[in-house]
Amino acid sequence: MSGLIETYRGTVYPWQCDHMGHMNVMWYVGKFDEATWNLFALVGITPSLLRTQNRGMAAVQQNIGYRRELNAGDVVMVRSAVLEVRDKVLRFVHEMRNAESGDIAAVCELTGVHIDTVARKSCPFPPVVLARGREMISAYDLGSGR
Repeated sequence: MSGLIETYRGTVYPWQCDHMGHMNVMWYVGKFDEATWNLFALVGITPSLLRTQNRGMAAVQQNIGYRRELNAGDVVMVRSAVLEVRDKVLRFVHEMRNAESGDIAAVCELTGVHIDTVARKSCPFPPVVLARGREMISAYDLGSGR
């Protein structure tokens, strides 16, 4: 698997908008978070793996660039790509678009660390996750959104 993969699709609701009538930043983060868990599952970081192996993921860096406003009623989609996989670290990108116009609304780059939830420290990914994640690595120009 390579390239951008759809990891979220939803709608902007009126209560998600701020006093200026645009989707508030907290909802961008929430929609990106939902996309993250879908991407993790595709890589093999599934809820059952996390629960049965006492593992977790910790976000250590998140950068969001806002490009275009989203309004109530807009349908949004998030497509995602794996950028880098190291023994304990996964770096990835989400691209949020207005599904009707195709315009990029926001791009979010994240870095997550795999952790042992009992020891409360970083630990290596299982080999299958490393392999699948590395198969999914895609080039993505964070500046242009391609």
